[in-house]
Amino acid sequence: MSADPTREEESAGEPSADASGVIPVEVEPPDANGSAPESTAPDPIALLETKIAQLEKEKKDNYDRYLRAAADLENTRKRTKREIEDAKSDAKNRVLKEMLPVVDNLERAIEHAGGGGELDPVLKPIVEGVQLVLRQFVTAFERLDITPVDAANQPFDPNLHEAISQVESDVAPGTVIQVLQRGYKIGDRLLRPALVVVAKAKAAAE
Repeated sequence: MSADPTREEESAGEPSADASGVIPVEVEPPDANGSAPESTAPDPIALLETKIAQLEKEKKDNYDRYLRAAADLENTRKRTKREIEDAKSDAKNRVLKEMLPVVDNLERAIEHAGGGGELDPVLKPIVEGVQLVLRQFVTAFERLDITPVDAANQPFDPNLHEAISQVESDVAPGTVIQVLQRGYKIGDRLLRPALVVVAKAKAAAE
């Protein structure tokens, strides 16, 4: 009986077992140094460690950028708030400085009206009206925390006073002996310095 040609062709491409029944396996020959060839496939653990290191670096860089952006935003917010407060304070001070000469003139008017002794019955209602307006100004100043600068008979303070002249006097040199224009403070800040005359020592007799 003849053999099946198809089985002969299939068995022709496969290695045949030897007499002991073991099929031989092809093994790559060693390289020139006698060592077996190494695998060229990348190490998956090393790749993962490299990727983790890159992600850690990116995370740190992103966090640093976030901190810088948050700090810049907070500084901008504080600077803007300070600028707004300064602008409001400057506008308020300008308005108040424009009102101070009005108060000065009211005080001068009352001083001159009462300097001649008994008031004229015709002028008395006018003077009383001026006094009422001045009291309203003083009350408004108190609500705004505006206080006059204490200058008379005080040692001269360049932070609060502005000396117009010096006059020989028996009082201690450097003492304010006359206030020409009252100064004012708003809170702890100087709104307007007081214009004063300061005492100086008398010249020695020849």
